[in-house]
Amino acid sequence: MKIGVPKETFPGERRVGLIPSTLGPLQKAGLEVAIEAGAGTAAGFSDEEYKEKGAKILDRQAIFAESDIIVQVRGPGANPEAGQADVRMLRAGQYLIATLDPLAQTAIMKQLAETKANVFAMELMPRITRAQSMDVLSSMATVAGYLSVLIGATKLPKFFPMFMTAAGTVSPAKVFVLGAGVAGLQAIATSKRLGAVVEAFDVRPAVKEQVQSLGGRFVELDLGTDDSEDAGGYARELTEEQKKMQADLMADHIRAADVVITTAAVPGKKSPVLIQEDVVKGMRPGSVIVDLAAEKGGNCALTVAGETVVKYGVQIVGAVNLPSDLPYHASQMYSKNIQTFLLHLVKEGEITLDMEDEITAGSLVAKDGEVVNPMVLDAMAKESGGGA
Repeated sequence: MKIGVPKETFPGERRVGLIPSTLGPLQKAGLEVAIEAGAGTAAGFSDEEYKEKGAKILDRQAIFAESDIIVQVRGPGANPEAGQADVRMLRAGQYLIATLDPLAQTAIMKQLAETKANVFAMELMPRITRAQSMDVLSSMATVAGYLSVLIGATKLPKFFPMFMTAAGTVSPAKVFVLGAGVAGLQAIATSKRLGAVVEAFDVRPAVKEQVQSLGGRFVELDLGTDDSEDAGGYARELTEEQKKMQADLMADHIRAADVVITTAAVPGKKSPVLIQEDVVKGMRPGSVIVDLAAEKGGNCALTVAGETVVKYGVQIVGAVNLPSDLPYHASQMYSKNIQTFLLHLVKEGEITLDMEDEITAGSLVAKDGEVVNPMVLDAMAKESGGGA
């Protein structure tokens, strides 16, 4: 079977679906690889490097026409405008493996199904031990959490660490991280390495030990959320009453912080607003909010996706697609996730769809002209008014 890796067409996207060093194991499994000319250049991988590893260099039309498997970082759905051209090039029986934003872009998932291609969304990878090495959400959250701290540190008009100098002692910056998932934990670790005093909050009390192990102080707020984690390992969405209680209890910690990093997102839904305008108004001038949930509306009421807004002397950074700003290692991590998933699917040089397997069934969006994923079908029903 032939794998094709097209160049990414989402505006500003610099990652690539497979990097040269991951091609060897795929070729040993009986797969051939073709890369669109220039696909890896922005991430730091030349066409020559791919050729040295045995890949063919083709144009985009040939990639889609000749490949059995298409691998992308942002497939249609995660690239809703430019990705329409790719939908038209897919054919029956072909395999598409990419991030697709499947729970939000249900109309595009239906379009993809109509091509009769077999469509996999990497975001739907089940959070089980066997699938950890295929979990692109965790990989990319690691990148985003790291970069969020660097953004906060460069925009803050203070040092992060404590300095004792002849000109006096500089107090360390205070960082407050909202959400202790993968991105939040990486933000805690990076802030601590830079010398900041770090606090963190999560609706899941179970993450307290993880926060403390990284040197952060866990802020405990009693929201009555003993059942705070869903079956997939994500934080369960709060009720409106709990959201208000959470915002009120956190306000003092937010106002005391120099940098606030927010990471709270609910798959397929608008991000919960955790920081209202009046709380921002009470923050010290020069403070920074880095909102990693900006693409889905933001955790701060003043966030504008893709922009830095200054209000009441506070900079609110609407961070979007941060992994693309560290494309070399983000591509390396994504490529490893894809490689592992492909090797999971391929048996004796051919893809075998074992629908009894949790990884295969959980990530498969469409097959034989139909949307088959229960989560996507549920999102489609809710969007059409057929669900709660």
